[in-house]
Amino acid sequence: MSVASRYAKSLIDLAIETKQLEAVRKDMQLIKNVCTSNGDFVNLLESPIVKTDKKMAIFKTIFDGKISVTTQAFLNIIAIKKREGYIDDIAFAFDDLYKLHLNITTVKVETATKLDETTKKQILQVVKSKVTGEIELVEKTNPELIGGFILKINDTQIDQSVRRKLNDLRKDFSGNLYVPNIN
Repeated sequence: MSVASRYAKSLIDLAIETKQLEAVRKDMQLIKNVCTSNGDFVNLLESPIVKTDKKMAIFKTIFDGKISVTTQAFLNIIAIKKREGYIDDIAFAFDDLYKLHLNITTVKVETATKLDETTKKQILQVVKSKVTGEIELVEKTNPELIGGFILKINDTQIDQSVRRKLNDLRKDFSGNLYVPNIN
């Protein structure tokens, strides 16, 4: 188990015990968003040059009034233990543990264009027949797919994109001696 996973497990256990799971999850999502959107913040946390008291002051400045007392105390403990460089990993690990605890499956669907509500409902209906518990649908648009979709459920990926089908055709034709070079 990694350092981040151990700290995330401790935090989720504390949040469950104190009945603050939803509040702490919201806090950790905020921290995850800050880390994801600000690489300089993560670099600062990982820097051995910046002293612990400065990092704690930065945590207070950024998150004061925006996160619960429990999460603020957790961030202080992380800083005191000199593990603040792991905070983004801890936030991601916490999210995974939260979903595992509540039996939430994240389903990612990537399409060339934005999905309409009817298509979303159809996808959720198909996925519900494959998994138990709640489903969190994460959408991503990628025009390079041309059409179709890529669906990811846990460790399974279903690629029904036009791009993949064209690549498959290209491979088939490249191995065919009767077809001249196609580029």
